[in-house]
Amino acid sequence: MIQPEGTEITYLAGLYRFEEHRGIQVPMFTVITRAAVAPVSSIHDRMPLILGKDNLNEWIRPNGDPYKIAKMALTKMIMEKAIDYPELYT
Repeated sequence: MIQPEGTEITYLAGLYRFEEHRGIQVPMFTVITRAAVAPVSSIHDRMPLILGKDNLNEWIRPNGDPYKIAKMALTKMIMEKAIDYPELYT
């Protein structure tokens, strides 16, 4: 499990739009990434752009500055080893 230090909810910056497929409007989305910071960099070179709750309004503003918002990204991550619960698979 990887999450920002001191948080219970992780907010990922992303983009979405609707596309028509076979006459149906289907939501399409992508998660914005950035260079990974420790300890995430020990397992991958990229990580999601994670915002704090206080920065969500800035992210969704139509005239927001994406470079300014990217600098607000949370970078103090904690990583916990996943626990295997074999009894769940029987």
